[in-house]
Amino acid sequence: MTSPQNGGDVIDVLVNDHRDVTALIGEIWAVADPMIRRDLTDTAISELVRHAVAEEMYVYPVMRKYLDDGDKAVEHDIEEHKELEETMKRLEDLDVSGLEFDLALRKLEELLTDHVHDEEDEQFPKLRRVVPHEELVELAGKVQTAKKLAPTRPHPGAPNSELFHKLVGPGVGLVDRLRDKLSGRATK
Repeated sequence: MTSPQNGGDVIDVLVNDHRDVTALIGEIWAVADPMIRRDLTDTAISELVRHAVAEEMYVYPVMRKYLDDGDKAVEHDIEEHKELEETMKRLEDLDVSGLEFDLALRKLEELLTDHVHDEEDEQFPKLRRVVPHEELVELAGKVQTAKKLAPTRPHPGAPNSELFHKLVGPGVGLVDRLRDKLSGRATK
């Protein structure tokens, strides 16, 4: 994984996250064993939730500050995050062997593909042009730390805001990790 210590910046971290979650979804499609499918699904959900929370905490404020269309881009991304969270919440409750699960996984895959396209093809190149490199490297460390403390389960009813995540998110994350441990849920 790219880190501030080896010259990576926040965009490298986020792109790696995109690749990891996309690969996990590919593995889910390739596996028939229900227990493995559930573990891979739970891990993908956990990684995607942590990624989204870290973006909302640290990347979106930078987008608002530096990009001419930052407010609009952030609002669009938050709407996408909400759709992703609702779909992930459905996936948590579905039988991994059922048709409904496959339909929800396909929807998650489509939403994620669109979100990744928006970020990697449009927003990230703009950020690299206008945000000082040192700030992007510093953000990588903040994002990686935030992902360690972030919730591991989707909470579609919770606000998708920097303030909420910074004030309440670590407590929610602690509760999620405790629930994960007690239930044996795979989160990586």
